[in-house]
Amino acid sequence: MPELEIKDKNNNTAGRINLPDEVFGIEVKNGILHEAVTNFLANQRQGTHATKTKGLVSGGGRKPWKQKHTGRARAGGSRSPLWRSGGTVFGPQPRDYSYGMPKQAKRLSLKMALSAKLADGEIVFIDAISMEKPKTKEIVSLIKRLGLDGQSLLIIIPEHSKTVKLSAMNIPEVSVMRAADLNAYNVISHDRILITKEAVEGIREAAA
Repeated sequence: MPELEIKDKNNNTAGRINLPDEVFGIEVKNGILHEAVTNFLANQRQGTHATKTKGLVSGGGRKPWKQKHTGRARAGGSRSPLWRSGGTVFGPQPRDYSYGMPKQAKRLSLKMALSAKLADGEIVFIDAISMEKPKTKEIVSLIKRLGLDGQSLLIIIPEHSKTVKLSAMNIPEVSVMRAADLNAYNVISHDRILITKEAVEGIREAAA
């Protein structure tokens, strides 16, 4: 893979970087990416939806009227699904939507997502992002100087940085992640990706 430019905070060239072909240069297969995204979203579902069956709704402890000679339909209780405020038939109940996916397939999907983004010219590399204290204005200015404003952006850093995380927290559609926590969904769900030089090695290890 050819060398790519690394930018500094002023959008000037700060060097060049060789990316590992086994992470950023593999063939993309939409089926594997689709499975990875579906798996991620399913694992995020709460599954706490619930409706009350006739055994759970309140009231209706006794027969509302006698069985015969009233001219009305037979009724055993007011909790019947046929009655207003009665129980629900076959309604949703709490369940776990999560399911497993082979680690090898997850890593492969991450590589494919990164390869697709790089092929489309949607990844920018920066030498470093360092801040002494949280300051949203600095991150906003950096994003504008790099020409990444006006679109969703994922910033990938080598290690957790509280200052960078807090600085980007209130910026719409901007997320910050450690390289070790990266997955295919996070990559393809953002328009652009900003990766620090040191984070590249972390990404390679996460996808290995």
